[in-house]
Amino acid sequence: MSENTIYSVCGMCGVRCPIEVNVEDGRCRSIQGNRHAAGIRGALCVRGAAGVACVQDDERPQFPMLRKGGRGEGNWQRISWEEALDHAAAQIAAVRSRHGGRSILWSDTGGPFSDLRQALVRGLGSPNYVSRDAFLAANTRNAARSLFGFTPDALVYDLKNAREVVLQTRNLFESIDVQQANDLLDGLANGGKLTVIDIRATVTAGKADRFFLIRPGTDYALNLAVIHILLERKLYDESYAGKWIQDLDELRHLVSACTPELAETETGIKAADIVALAEALAKAAPKVIWHPGGMTARYTDSLFVCRTAYLINALLGAIGARGGLPLSARPADVGQPGLQRLVALFPAVGEKPADEGGSGRLPLALHAMQTGEPYPLKAYVVYQHDPLTELPEPDRLKTIFGSLDFLLCVTAAWTETAWQADLVLPLSPYLERESIVAERHGLRPGFLLRRRCAPPRFDTRADWEIVGGLARRLGLAPLAFAAVEEIWRYQLEGTGVAPRDFEAKGFVELAGQPQYDRMQAGFRFPTDSGKIEVVNARWREQGRLSLAPYTATPRPAAGSFRLTIGGCSLHVEGHTVNNPLLFKQMPENVLWMNLSAAAGMGIADGETVAVAGPGGSGRIKAKLTEFIHPEAVFMVRGFGRSLPVESRARGRGLADTLLMGGLPDQFDPTGGGLALQEHFVAVTKIAG
Repeated sequence: MSENTIYSVCGMCGVRCPIEVNVEDGRCRSIQGNRHAAGIRGALCVRGAAGVACVQDDERPQFPMLRKGGRGEGNWQRISWEEALDHAAAQIAAVRSRHGGRSILWSDTGGPFSDLRQALVRGLGSPNYVSRDAFLAANTRNAARSLFGFTPDALVYDLKNAREVVLQTRNLFESIDVQQANDLLDGLANGGKLTVIDIRATVTAGKADRFFLIRPGTDYALNLAVIHILLERKLYDESYAGKWIQDLDELRHLVSACTPELAETETGIKAADIVALAEALAKAAPKVIWHPGGMTARYTDSLFVCRTAYLINALLGAIGARGGLPLSARPADVGQPGLQRLVALFPAVGEKPADEGGSGRLPLALHAMQTGEPYPLKAYVVYQHDPLTELPEPDRLKTIFGSLDFLLCVTAAWTETAWQADLVLPLSPYLERESIVAERHGLRPGFLLRRRCAPPRFDTRADWEIVGGLARRLGLAPLAFAAVEEIWRYQLEGTGVAPRDFEAKGFVELAGQPQYDRMQAGFRFPTDSGKIEVVNARWREQGRLSLAPYTATPRPAAGSFRLTIGGCSLHVEGHTVNNPLLFKQMPENVLWMNLSAAAGMGIADGETVAVAGPGGSGRIKAKLTEFIHPEAVFMVRGFGRSLPVESRARGRGLADTLLMGGLPDQFDPTGGGLALQEHFVAVTKIAG
């Protein structure tokens, strides 16, 4: 028996934690967190531990499949990889010949390995690469960019050293980023304090020193009130603000009307508690963190919520501070060259994206697919995600897919979208595939490598093999690498790092010490002014608001509730619900309802209820609890699967997207984020 340990990278969610895998006789036996990685300490979340179950799962695509009947009928023909790649390349080439490269759309999960896919899209002459992260987190990204000139990726949450942490709808202990979870626990153990703001009591709320059960959709009122207190009582860092914040007077004018008393009326949080929170933050400054979580990005005013969250950090001097949000370092910041980008193999595409200027809004690209405006989108490649599970009105989306000449899905697990595809290319699970080298930014920048831990069980391939095979057939020779080692050597050229350097730990660090104190002499924020901009000058020229006065949030009608959604520690966006291990732990989702609200409707705990929204209706079991706001109901995403090939997950629970309407129009009008929590649903007891 041969046994060894292989360092790799988890692929069960977007965090991509470093891992070490125990392999016996070519089979993955167990996984744990990489003990060499700072903050990981050998830990792994439950999703990560279920990676072996992905390999063992027989209910996943096992070979290339060509559709023979109508879309969604499930009539598939097994074909060889040569046939599959030939067919895919021929279809893409035909679309490009008829409509131009711009008519090809590619969407995926983004992340550190996306350079390879972006290179293929650019090589095809298309500007239409869209990341799923971009449209789900558009508001947080655009908020940071409009203030600082960079995205949130350029900030580090120094949770371990923070004295006050505010998580605004950020369920950190279920996300789950193992390093962040460990760092926050360490910080709390060392005397740090945690405040959680959410519409329900999450696992993270159970660890909080302060928990504010906020009325859904009123986060902006709370944030404005906190800023009001900081400015009116001069609790902010005046020296920092004078040096780094522009247009402070305009901010002071904007928040003048949003008092703690007004915020109490809107949010349900007592004015005295809001004042006490602001005072506690000021006392701990600059070692404070106000974290705008993903759920804050799902209302029509979310851009303003995220901007004010970042501004609270700035007013307290936390941006750039140890124990706050220090600036993330890139290789160049420590005097080292970064990776050679694969996308640089091809010239930039001058054409504007179909989603209104490259905002990353997949629903708008799909709208272009339907209307032909600003130009037709006729070929669509969906890589390792599921628009039909993630976006409202899935039946309408299926109709839109009918306008395509070619729909290709590359996936390691069956998805609702793959079931509609013309061709399915089976991606090897992450334990059975290598990936390109990833560049990691942070306090210690460096490089990270995913290695193949075991040979594929079925006739599946790695992403580099699929992309290389397509590139070879489409005349994109620079991207047609014959071996993954060739890609690694290209990426690492000039860095002084070789593939063998990853064998010891799975990653290479380019700095010996954490890179704090980066805002030294000569530093400028990459904005027009070089400062944090309360009012974004470019937006002003375009007639766009940087901030706006608070307007009252509508309340649901009797018998109705605001639909809120999210993930949990076990599942993420649907792709894990049929995992053999994770399914056993959570086979279906339930509808969280406030105990008192449900009692008034005669609904009992565990009872199946009917739910109807603007997009449709369905049935789901009710979970009654006092730990959710009475105006809200909550569902974990990704359930309600319909595919006959998923024997475990099929017909279990309810898909939240079936209840939603408004695609593609339900956006934050300024930030561009998809407003998935602006839907009201009626819940009724089922007679008999």
